[in-house]
Amino acid sequence: MTASESEPCDLRDPYDLAVVGAGPAGLAGAVTAAELGLRVALLDASAHTGGQFYRHPAPQTRAARPEALHHDWPAYAQLRSRLAESAAQHLPGHHVWSITNDSDSDSDDAPAWSVHCATGADGCDEQPVRVRARAVLLATGAYERQLPFPGWTVPGVVSAGGAQAMLKSGLVLPGRRIVVAGSGPLLLAVASSLAAAGAQVPALVEASGYLAYARHPRALAANPQKAAEALVHGAALLRHRVRLLPRSAVTAVHGTDRVEAVTVTRLDRTWRPVQGSGRRIRCDALAVGHGLVPQVELATALGCTTRTTADGTSALVLGGFQETSVRGLWAAGETGGVGGVRLALTEGELAGIAVAARLGAGRARGSRIRELRRRRDRMRAFADAMAAAHAPGPGWRQWLTDDTDVCRCEEVTAGRIREAVDGLGARDARAVKLLTRAGMGWCQGRMCGPAVACLAARDGDPEPPTERRPFAVPVPLSALAALGDDQ
Repeated sequence: MTASESEPCDLRDPYDLAVVGAGPAGLAGAVTAAELGLRVALLDASAHTGGQFYRHPAPQTRAARPEALHHDWPAYAQLRSRLAESAAQHLPGHHVWSITNDSDSDSDDAPAWSVHCATGADGCDEQPVRVRARAVLLATGAYERQLPFPGWTVPGVVSAGGAQAMLKSGLVLPGRRIVVAGSGPLLLAVASSLAAAGAQVPALVEASGYLAYARHPRALAANPQKAAEALVHGAALLRHRVRLLPRSAVTAVHGTDRVEAVTVTRLDRTWRPVQGSGRRIRCDALAVGHGLVPQVELATALGCTTRTTADGTSALVLGGFQETSVRGLWAAGETGGVGGVRLALTEGELAGIAVAARLGAGRARGSRIRELRRRRDRMRAFADAMAAAHAPGPGWRQWLTDDTDVCRCEEVTAGRIREAVDGLGARDARAVKLLTRAGMGWCQGRMCGPAVACLAARDGDPEPPTERRPFAVPVPLSALAALGDDQ
């Protein structure tokens, strides 16, 4: 490879807005801003728009009705059509690993931001790309939270979202008899979709209790569509004879080469296992997840302020028009707290209008802005109630035996982490990482990070600060070498 071939592709004419993430929030923001006259770049690691929620079946599956696997497909179809008709440029296969603020002035006309990308299906193409823009909208979504337990590394254990992704993109199931477990509303959708696709789902195991929603009557009354969605999923579970087991958890997986059964144990209100309540359920796969974690690494690397949500995750603090604490950087969707597709669409549109107004494009749309803000606030209140209802209790740590792997990449057990905390004085996840290598593997703590932080915390300790990472995703050394001294 010659020196010129390793240089990053630098788009010299800056965009008005770079949108990172082509899921519901990013699509809505990009389309809205483009229709208001902004020059927009929509970047996403995937080859298709839609994000995780509107994941497409692979072309080779020749799916006749991909919309049958999705909720609210018409909203996505309309956005996709508007994107095709707009001047926004969709840049697929762009893995954004860093964003830098390059502006030395407060002028809105300056190309203040550089969005650094690794390109290709796996981010390993030889030529990195730099996209320059006057403003940035982060719509990076969320990833699943996993709480470890004995046997969770046995083949046949997949994340709840992973099971849904297998069905949506490959039209395949992780097994024929699948237990769905964990906590959060995603489990309802996963169990009903797996059962509708032909899987036998003997149980949906929910660690929390749904009666916790009753503590937030105003949020429930203001969002009747959420109750309607729950009824639809509940009816599907009844139709397919899926047993709902609240206040319970899968505390062990049995099998060597493949899942053969799981142990389901009753929990008290702190998620501590109730002695003697365990029972085995035969299955050949387990789909498990304990909610979603906002993906905020790009924002925290720039110093954006975060808040701790009711379920213990970190989300961005956003202003009334979706701007972060860093001027010129907006965010929409799960980055501000997990709230679902309708909230993401609303926040994306609101952010697109706000960016256009800041950059002097389009006419004032006061009535639409007021409507979007009212809708956003109503749905955000429900999102907070949902987070509180499904917040993990501290007793889940009692599920773990000392030989349970917590960090799968580096094979760090719960016993080693406990030794680092109790014997070596580690007080946070960073100290545990330095002592045990937990979180240093390929996933960079996305799988084990929440669990390690919980195991490292002591009763009464303040919330740990959000970890700032220089790189949001793995990046080849060639991409760093190609940046040069002036970037």
